This record gives sequence, C-alpha cells and structure tokens, in this order.
Amino acid sequence: MPFKSKAQRRKFAELLMKGEISEETFEEWNRSTGGRELPERVKPAKKSGRKKSATGRKKPSAARKNSATAKRKSASARKKPATSPRKSTRRATRKKTGSKRT
Repeated sequence: MPFKSKAQRRKFAELLMKGEISEETFEEWNRSTGGRELPERVKPAKKSGRKKSATGRKKPSAARKNSATAKRKSASARKKPATSPRKSTRRATRKKTGSKRT
C-alpha cells in the first residue's frame, strides 16, 4: 500500500527505528509509493473558532423557525380549550366483553 503523505512516511520511519514494524513492511510501502511527489499532509488542519461574517446576513433558517415556533407555542398556551373526560377506548371495551380479535 503506498504512502499518502510525507508525514505518514516519517511516522513509518519512526516506527521502523523503534522496531514496531519490520524493515520489509517499510520497504514494501516505499516501493509501492514509487517516486511520486507526496503532499506534506493529506488533510489541512481544521481551524479552531467560529468564522465571523463581514456582511450583515439574515438569521439562519433554523433560528427563524425556532422563533416562529416559540410564538406559536405561546399563542397556543393562551388558547387552551376546556378538557372533556376521555371516552373509553376499544381495548378497554374488548377487555370488558371478553371478545378476542382474530
């Protein structure tokens, strides 16, 4: 299997020096890589922190939805209907009569 980056090749060389991998394994990887130019790293390091926008953009759609949902919830909290006693369910009726569903 070929090396993907210079950093990976250095790591394998370090493991070879420590004796954690065999020389044959290192040579196999080195041969399969060939003479091609490798990048220093495969993926660039992730930047920490949050990117700030220079332009004044609108709120993300999720934030707009949340504020609209909050308004609906507060409106529905004011309009609570009177609750009526719950009717008996089918299951309760079947249990009382002893009939089974087939």
